[in-house]
Amino acid sequence: MNEIIQDLIIIGAGPSALTAAVYTTREDISTILFEKSTVGGLAAITDKVDNYPGFPEGIEGYVLAEQLEKQAKRFGAVIEFGEVSAIRNEGDIKIVTVDGKELKSSAVLIATGCSYGKINVPGEAEYYGKGVHYCATCDGAFYKDKRLVVVGGGNSAIQEAIFLSSFASHIDLLVRSTVKASDVLQKKLNKYVELGKITVHLETSTDEIVAADGRVTHTHVTKKGEKKKIETDGVFIFAGLKPNTSFLSGSGIELDDVGFIKTDSKMNTNIKGIFASGDVRSGATMQIACAVGEGATAAHSIRKYLQDL
Repeated sequence: MNEIIQDLIIIGAGPSALTAAVYTTREDISTILFEKSTVGGLAAITDKVDNYPGFPEGIEGYVLAEQLEKQAKRFGAVIEFGEVSAIRNEGDIKIVTVDGKELKSSAVLIATGCSYGKINVPGEAEYYGKGVHYCATCDGAFYKDKRLVVVGGGNSAIQEAIFLSSFASHIDLLVRSTVKASDVLQKKLNKYVELGKITVHLETSTDEIVAADGRVTHTHVTKKGEKKKIETDGVFIFAGLKPNTSFLSGSGIELDDVGFIKTDSKMNTNIKGIFASGDVRSGATMQIACAVGEGATAAHSIRKYLQDL
């Protein structure tokens, strides 16, 4: 077992985690972050962030993520790629398993965020990356002058459908019930509907994604009880977010019914020395500005905890 004891291990490297690292490293708390996929989290693969304070014209998600990363590193935060599979509480010491290796830390901050929800229909998993996608920024440019299907009716689905319309010749938006996006986004959507760029299908469920010769060709849907076929070159799915907490099984950390981590207002979990912040936390608003604020709050709580030790 590695006998080096970190002051703080942060699991995840999204906006909440990076903000916490800025605060902790500035106060000489040794801090290492482990990220299994993308530094910056979902913010890094968001086309444009329009509602983050201080950027009146908006800011590209990857730019915001890069700036947060640089700021954390400037104060001494160490960011490494690695997947955490378990946390074990041993009183004043926490054991974090990263890529099969056990590391010791006095405190742990869980800021793993959320991942894209799945609709679990035939063809979704089979054609992932081959016509089925969850990130418009990552894959939208591959569909210039092509027809696309977008699944979802929330803010993300509408925002990304509008973004994809800059590439695609036409978009069919499949909404299970009604559009639930903000009024601002719905007004924007209506403009694209009027221009003929987007067709909205309400009360429409996606039943199957079909491909021929390895290429997505159409979807089978049920619209108001009637079976239909919608031709498309690709399908982008925006079906909500789920918390990245599966690795906490057996840890003793209390989760809510959906799997989000329960905390108090100071980001403490039910286990002393283990904290949680950002979108993975029960009651989170799923906004970058809020995640950043929670990261700062968590850092202050961590500082006090370490001082008391």
